[in-house]
Amino acid sequence: MDKLVTRIQTAAGARLADTVIKNGYVLDSYNLELVKADVAIVNGVIAGIGTFEGVEIIDAEGKYVVPSLIDAHVHIESAMVTPTEFAKAVLPHGVTTVITDPHEIANVCGTEGLSFMLEDSETVPMDIFFMLPSCVPSTSFENSGAILTAKDLKPFYKHNRVLGLAEVMDYPSVAETSDSMMQKLNDAHLHNKKIDGHAAGLDSRAINIYKAAGIDTDHECITADEALERIQRGMYVLIREGSVAKNLKQLLPAITERNARRFMFCTDDKHMNDLLNEGSVDHNIRLSIEHGLNPLLAIQMATLNAAECYGLKTKGALVPGNDADFLLLDDLESFSIAHVYRGGKLVAENGSTEGKKRPADAVMNSVHIPELTEDHLRLSVGEGKANVIEIIPNQLVTNKLNIEVDRDPNHAFMPSAKNDLMKLAVIERHHHTGNIGLGIVKGLQFKQGAIASTVGHDSHNLIIAGTNDLDMIKAAEMIEDMQGGLVVIKDQKVIGKLPLPIAGLLSDKDYRTVEKELENLDQALELIEAPTHFNPFLTLSFLSLPVIPDLKLTDLGLFDVKAFRHISITE
Repeated sequence: MDKLVTRIQTAAGARLADTVIKNGYVLDSYNLELVKADVAIVNGVIAGIGTFEGVEIIDAEGKYVVPSLIDAHVHIESAMVTPTEFAKAVLPHGVTTVITDPHEIANVCGTEGLSFMLEDSETVPMDIFFMLPSCVPSTSFENSGAILTAKDLKPFYKHNRVLGLAEVMDYPSVAETSDSMMQKLNDAHLHNKKIDGHAAGLDSRAINIYKAAGIDTDHECITADEALERIQRGMYVLIREGSVAKNLKQLLPAITERNARRFMFCTDDKHMNDLLNEGSVDHNIRLSIEHGLNPLLAIQMATLNAAECYGLKTKGALVPGNDADFLLLDDLESFSIAHVYRGGKLVAENGSTEGKKRPADAVMNSVHIPELTEDHLRLSVGEGKANVIEIIPNQLVTNKLNIEVDRDPNHAFMPSAKNDLMKLAVIERHHHTGNIGLGIVKGLQFKQGAIASTVGHDSHNLIIAGTNDLDMIKAAEMIEDMQGGLVVIKDQKVIGKLPLPIAGLLSDKDYRTVEKELENLDQALELIEAPTHFNPFLTLSFLSLPVIPDLKLTDLGLFDVKAFRHISITE
């Protein structure tokens, strides 16, 4: 109560503010105007906008004062660092709040993974809110490291940073009202929590079903028409610019002054080097402005819209009673960030911040794979044409091809760099099952060697693509030695690696070291003549996700997403 009294007295001018921002142009997020006014702060909260005096003065002469940014949907694990290190990387980009879905680590480590992420993010100098993974595993057509039931999730709703149920990607379970999915949805409703969607490729009838189930958001739109269809039914659309999925340019035409409040920005999945070099949702803002969106509207989408959607009542706008989370911008058009404040305290300046690491013993040693031989990787294709996964650069969706492929005299598939056809393997790594799914992929374009990763959405089994079996076997051996990570092999030698020993998803090193290791991986990719207009590792990581059309590969085999069943190579 003392803080409330102090805030009211400060607002009334009866006492000095702790801090006053003077001489800046302050964003009025509700009228979308810039006003020349002071901002008074006490106990980390804004007390008033107007004319004030304070103990500390922040001179914002010539600068713009805007709310700090909110990434409305991110998988921290995609940055391959702990929440502690993630915070250090994104704070200089103006992001002081994120809403994360830890379903990557949950697919490997279950509730222990959730607990680790909550505990590691407890004391970071930013607000990390959580949505509970709704689909672990994402489908029943693959093997993940854990299963999370409604009973497993329910205790986590008591945590003050858990906002709801994360992206519901198992549409058939919703449409068929399966008991397990209905219990998860009902629990979220009973706790008055938000429910996120994942409506990739779904038609208007399916969107009706999702919204009727109380699912309010979607970050999988790839066309303006899809976005408008969801907005029409009362959903929020999250505009994504990640490392693989880049949908902003396609979705911008859907935004008008009438519907803009239903749009937000997110990164979803973004590698550490892209976060550092390109930015987080600050990149979404800059790109939107570059393509004609009003800068104030773009900032509103990255702040107020997200705060209102997720019930963050004290965030998203610079008004009395809200947290003093704000940015000082040198320039509005280029969104050049000079200083980042959270709770009235400077947390990043001129692109740098600090923090400390935490131990992660509970989620180590998660890679268990069989010793491979060439027989394990033999892919019989018989007679006729073969079903082939064709990647689309910088997209999560793939094409399903039925084409001729090279065979040896025993009708086993022979990779062809000339025809850009490689062997793909997904090896179960959680429960010693020995499951190995084999397939053919077109479009990865590297000319020799193999690449492998334990980042394979969403079950995160070991996924390998290669031009020959011996390099693929060497890649698997190296992954097990590192207990997870990314590796590039050429002539049975390791030419690039990034160890990820925490659940096979996260590094135990600082974010700058991870950035350097990613740079070394890029150099290794050059040595196998990999393409540069898309990231082969990020593309590889989504080839095992059986909820994104058209054709994917799981540890149980080739999966036709539209038919929602496994198929044979020559079916």
